[in-house]
This record gives sequence, C-alpha cells and structure tokens, in this order.
Amino acid sequence: MITAEQSVLMIVDVQGKLAQVMQQSAQLHQKLAVLIQGAQLFDIPIIWLEQLPNKLGHTSDELAQLLSQTSKPIAKEHFSGWHCEEAKQQLKALNRNNIILAGIETHVCVYQTCKDLLANDYQVHLVADAVASRGTDNKVLGVQMMLNDGANLTNVESLLFELQHVAQGDRFKALLKLIK
Repeated sequence: MITAEQSVLMIVDVQGKLAQVMQQSAQLHQKLAVLIQGAQLFDIPIIWLEQLPNKLGHTSDELAQLLSQTSKPIAKEHFSGWHCEEAKQQLKALNRNNIILAGIETHVCVYQTCKDLLANDYQVHLVADAVASRGTDNKVLGVQMMLNDGANLTNVESLLFELQHVAQGDRFKALLKLIK
C-alpha cells in the first residue's frame, strides 16, 4: 500500500492555453484540485513543473493558487521532469520512493517523466483521472505505455482513501468533504 510518508506528488505542465484544450479540461482541473488538496491534507510534498513557461504560459490560475500554498513552480525545458536538475534534486532530497504522477500531456511529458522515474527506481502511481491529452486516443495510449513500463494505475478517490487507510478521525472527515 502507498503511504503518505513515502510519497511525493508531481504535477506536470498543466499550463497556458494547452491546459484549456485538453479533453475534458474542466473535469481534469477539478480532479487535480482535489488531488492537490488531498496531498496537502496528508502533508505530501508537491513538485510542480512547468514546460517553458515563458513561451507556453503558467499553470492554470485555480491550480496555481492551490499549489502556491505549499510549493513553487519549477521551469523545465526537457519533456521529462527527470531531466530538470532542480526537480531531480528536490526529489532526491525528499528521499521518498513513491511518486504520485498527474498532469499533461499523458503521452508526452507525463509519459517521459514516468519512464525516467521508473528507470531510476521510483514507484510511480499514475492518477488516471488526473492526466489528459488533447485526444482521447493519445491519453489511452500514454496510460498503456506507462503501465507496460511498470507504473501503478490509480484514480484520485482510490488513492486518497488508500492513503487514509481508516474511516475515522479528523483527517477522514476533511477527506470526505474534499471528495464530495
């Protein structure tokens, strides 16, 4: 089972006009908001990536507001977040082996980040309802490629309840409010 103490949430490139043209963009943003707030509820560190923000724009405002409470964006040039030295150093310093992975586009930046994380002995938990591509076929193919490489598949609600483990306490009550 995944635990909060061994996990990091990595949000990949949900930015600019591209974030708005994803398949089911509004639903994606809603799921990402719940995922981010859930990670914050469990005190899970967040690594927040932006691909060429000076050219592609910054993270969607509603997500940036949530993310800025606990982290700051890291600009990258490579499609894979692993090749961003600042992100890699933050990840190594956290010394946690479970990466909760979400963002866009599933078949490019999320996929390449996942592949590199797996190659470097991290366990990747791909949040299927918190990733997207412009086309459904590319999302489906991207998810399948990551599964073939060894990623674990989950969704926002399953992940958060797995982290919670028990249906009691103040955090459980806060989680229920977040999910509803």
